[in-house]
Parts: sequence; C-alpha cells; structure tokens
Amino acid sequence: MNSWCQNYLLWAGLTPLAMAFFAVTANGQETSLVGINRGSELTTIARRLERGGYELTNGTWVPLSKMYHSNWVDMQFAMLTQLSDDFGLLWGAGTGQRAEKARIDPNVQLGFILQKRPTPSTTLTFTVNSILGGDLTEQPCTASYRLGGVQKVNCRLAASELPVADTLKFLVKVHPSRLKLSLWFRGQF
Repeated sequence: MNSWCQNYLLWAGLTPLAMAFFAVTANGQETSLVGINRGSELTTIARRLERGGYELTNGTWVPLSKMYHSNWVDMQFAMLTQLSDDFGLLWGAGTGQRAEKARIDPNVQLGFILQKRPTPSTTLTFTVNSILGGDLTEQPCTASYRLGGVQKVNCRLAASELPVADTLKFLVKVHPSRLKLSLWFRGQF
C-alpha cells in the first residue's frame, strides 16, 4: 500500500472520530480556535534535508531539493473546548507534508488546560498536550553502482565513501515531541 493511500486511510479513520468528539464537546460548551501554525519542529528538520546534492558518474549534478522539497508545509491547528471556568480540553490536528523522499505524517493533538487563581490578581495555568502520529520519515533512493549494481541507498549519502548498506542506517526517522507540559504564572500589579 503506498504512503498516500495509508495517509488517506488514516484521515478517513480519524475524521469520524474527530467529528464525534467535536459533537460531544460542543453540546453546550464553548469551543474556540486557539492556534494555527504553518510548520512545526519537524518541518525545520525536513527543510535541512533539502540542502546539498550529489554528482552522478556522468558528471550530472543532482540537487537534493528535487527529492526533499514539499510544496505543502505542515499546518497545525489547535482548539479549546472550555468545560468550566478553570478547565478545558485542548485538541487539534496537523496536516503533515509530503515530498518524494521525506514525509511528515498527519497528527492528532489531545490535551487539557487547568487554571487556578491563588489571588484575585494572579493566575496559575497548567497545560498538558500530547501528539499522536506526525512522524518524519526519510525514504531511500535506488542507485546503480559500477560495483554492486542497483541498490537501495540513503539519497543524501549516495556519493559518500560509506558502504552502500551502511548509509541506510542514517535515514531520518524522527518523532515529534509526544508530550508537552507547561506551567505559567501571571500576576498583575
């Protein structure tokens, strides 16, 4: 099954879940859009993979940007469903992004926010947010070598001195920060 099909099935499976969650939380509760971000921590890593290139045996330069550049940048959105004056659910999703040799999978974000007011002029806020999915994965290239013939190789290391099989150990597989905790204290003077 190709990766486009896998992502479609992931979204097809998660969409009814998200709609059901929204319907349950929207029942008499206030839901607000609290954030939209273009790009993520993994987008920065994916952009770094675009740098450089390699030379074929016939002297042709192959820029890595042709294989690693994505026309769509991962978009993240976050929603807050306020359940009480001091408690709310955080939820959202990320679209992911895709290039020929690097992909960021879509993700779902779930969490909560708890707020306490120790005094009338101070606020203490605790936030927990987790991310499901959203991995950055680099795919290998297929290259033809004079010695060894056609083999899978890490595209970025295809022209290196490393043995071809060893380059596959350096394929990027990065997970986003799975759990984010925040504690804020705000005081007014």
